[in-house]
Amino acid sequence: MASKKLLIRDLTLRDGQQSLFATRMTQQMVDSVLPHYKDAHFYAMEVWGGAVPDSVMRYLNEDPWVRLETIKAAIGDTSKLTALSRGRNLFGYSPYPESVIEGFNRNAVQSGIGIMRIFDALNDTNNVASTIKYVKQSGALADCCICYTVDPRFSRGERIKAALSGRRLPKRIFTEDYFIQKAKMLESMGADMITIKDMAGLVPPHKAASIVSALKRQVRIPIDFHTHCTPGYGLASVLVAIVNGADVVDTNLWWFAGGPAAPAYELIHIFCQKMGIDTGVNIEAVGRIDEGLKQVREEFRAKGMDNYAMPIDFDIRSYKLPAAVDALFDRAISEAQAGQFEALLGTTHAIEAHFGFPPANERVKEAEIPGGMYTNMLAQLKQLQLENLMGRTMQLIPSVRVAAGCPPLVTPTSQIVGAQAVNCAIDESKGKPMYTSTNTQFVNLVKGGYGKTPIAVDPEFRLKIAGVREETPYDTSSYTKQPNPTFAEYGDDVKLVSNEKEELLLELFPQVAGKFLTDRIVSKYETERQAKLAAEEQAREAERERYRALSAEQKEEILMRGLSDFNNLY
Repeated sequence: MASKKLLIRDLTLRDGQQSLFATRMTQQMVDSVLPHYKDAHFYAMEVWGGAVPDSVMRYLNEDPWVRLETIKAAIGDTSKLTALSRGRNLFGYSPYPESVIEGFNRNAVQSGIGIMRIFDALNDTNNVASTIKYVKQSGALADCCICYTVDPRFSRGERIKAALSGRRLPKRIFTEDYFIQKAKMLESMGADMITIKDMAGLVPPHKAASIVSALKRQVRIPIDFHTHCTPGYGLASVLVAIVNGADVVDTNLWWFAGGPAAPAYELIHIFCQKMGIDTGVNIEAVGRIDEGLKQVREEFRAKGMDNYAMPIDFDIRSYKLPAAVDALFDRAISEAQAGQFEALLGTTHAIEAHFGFPPANERVKEAEIPGGMYTNMLAQLKQLQLENLMGRTMQLIPSVRVAAGCPPLVTPTSQIVGAQAVNCAIDESKGKPMYTSTNTQFVNLVKGGYGKTPIAVDPEFRLKIAGVREETPYDTSSYTKQPNPTFAEYGDDVKLVSNEKEELLLELFPQVAGKFLTDRIVSKYETERQAKLAAEEQAREAERERYRALSAEQKEEILMRGLSDFNNLY
């Protein structure tokens, strides 16, 4: 009897390094493991998008397109390469015109992307429509995400106070039906697969069970489950997603897994072996990749770039689990199948503890916000020496979020809401009305510039914040392209941007790409200039040698005849 199949999307080279090491893998580090990745046969490898294009230019002085094309050349067609984009916003906070969206997706696919993972921070399906179209036109698959988020929590006292002031706080927004309806809409728009995207790791096992099973009943296209381990749900929720029929799950390899990253493939492999599920992954190649990744992680650690607990050494090619640990895996499977979710969490935590993965971040778990949002707010307050306002800031997040239309807490809306909550806490501490200070992104969010929010923004609040009562959608008609200056010192035809890929980098990352491209041009022409000067000096030195080799009579003859070949040599 044929075993059940499960597809694996490996996140190591994009989400994994971004979550743990701020996207600092150099091209050389990536190249060191690519031959083994070709042999591993993951269904897909997420290698581009997210923070990669910005970070490789900003910190590594490398070309993002070269990064993608080099990986494609090494991997070929053995795994589909995946990139992550924000739909109409691509990588920024503002929407782009259709020409930029089309050009980016066409070039990404031509350079090697086989699956474009598309999400919108508001789960506004209008914001991903054009990307779906252009990705499919270019011959790739459109993987459409539904960003998982939780409802804001209000105490009974806060609800009573709001009611007395004539306001009603929302009770349930992000229900199972909410996610199902979004999935159906995306399917009707041409999505080739649906991903439950839980970048904050907030999906507990019981939610994973209900959402995945409901999607499998009501949606015809494949379902991918994506989560992180930050608050301690990750491993248990991925196991539950598998038990409930997920077609694809996202994992990282051993040394890039756990903590704020996704669960380790190796642990999922053990579960799948025990359940008779075939992932199609070559564990011999996985073992070789792990050897290379351990060296990369040790290098990060030596440079002070690794702040997380390292797991113990483990070789998936030749492991033998202690009997007690082996029993934990069996118990976890039984608990997942029986729906014993609280017990399952205890069991998966024990498994992770045995292997040395970081424990659950209880602060993030309690706050129910992304870890990056929490740390950014704290950093903002520390910079102002106002850390004492962190508690009040956390209390204000639900009301700030509801006032802004209750956006999901995912980049960039999580940062927008978090920054505004900080502003409100500071205003309040100074005796000023809240929202005296607002950030530009919050104004645009309330105004409607990011798209439709899950609940309507109060028109009076919009008037107060943005100066208009009516929702005002984004308008790209006044969009102007970035200038393309000429480097006259190197020639009238030498410009900052010389092809469409460079043009796209400049449009998407004006400051970072502008510096990167400028430095590259200066380096190229200065290198050529120095080489030319060196060649000229070498030629002059050769003439000097020739002159030195002449006899006194020959030198005198040259001078008498006026043959000044060597006049300027000394």
